Amino acid sequence: MNWGRRTTAVLLLAHGSPDSAEEVPEYLKHVTGGRSLPPQVVEEITDRYRLVGSSPLTHWTVEQAIQLEKQLAIPVYIAMRNWKPFIPDVLRKMVRQGIAHAVIICLAPQNSRTSVGLYRKAVESNGGRSFSIDFVESWHDHPLLVKAFAERLAIGLEAARREATSRIPVLFTAHSVPQCTISAGDPYQEQARRTAELVAEAATLESDDWQLAFQSQGVSGGPWIGPRVEDVLTTLSRRGTPGVLVQTIGFLADHVEVLYDIDIAARKFAQKLGLRLWRAESLNASPWLTAALADIVRCRLRASGDEI
Repeated sequence: MNWGRRTTAVLLLAHGSPDSAEEVPEYLKHVTGGRSLPPQVVEEITDRYRLVGSSPLTHWTVEQAIQLEKQLAIPVYIAMRNWKPFIPDVLRKMVRQGIAHAVIICLAPQNSRTSVGLYRKAVESNGGRSFSIDFVESWHDHPLLVKAFAERLAIGLEAARREATSRIPVLFTAHSVPQCTISAGDPYQEQARRTAELVAEAATLESDDWQLAFQSQGVSGGPWIGPRVEDVLTTLSRRGTPGVLVQTIGFLADHVEVLYDIDIAARKFAQKLGLRLWRAESLNASPWLTAALADIVRCRLRASGDEI
């Protein structure tokens, strides 16, 4: 789209994901900062991508940007920290195209120095000072984000309850982080719980109808925050619960940590316990997600005196 002399833009940031299993070794080099991983670890992660076909994260991020552009009528760029299009390349492109001010939103609603903090560092160290930026630190409790999750949850619960013969609890999940990160004052765990609370409230769930667990723990030394998904599933099984509906409130779009970690690994674990596992559809290109992003941008621009 031709934006003429428009110098205000939006930049959406995401973790990044390889488009095929063959690209996984190169991708992992970016994730680790060039540090080599044991061959068996690389092969295991590559197998996960083979099992899910390919990660649709880039596709959904592009679609989110397209829908947001339509709502705002200003340019919306996307950049990835660990894959193409890389943050430095996109920042240079924005400078070449005359961008003077950008609202930057991480597609990770809960703030952590292990995610949002690293995105911000990547922006500021790779040309982010070439134009003014308004960096959104967190939007975990935005009402329209909550509405987007609640809508998907209602659809998932309706489908699960049609198949089940008794009450189906909800298990909200978010990516785990090292315990030392939280102990140092990181707000991530508290914000993930707040998102879960707000979605549960919007979906009119009783307090004993839902839990929050953390998934996709890393292999670095030291403990990671919990409870783990596997621990909660085990507890539900011991209580005689027939099944559970999972909603990944820490992720906005399908990618390997949803399509493999939940749809394959967690479901297989649940089946061994005699549990059925359903998953609410990811937000992906939800109109309410687009509305949330648009509202954030409009509010930030209004506060800076740049109406659109």
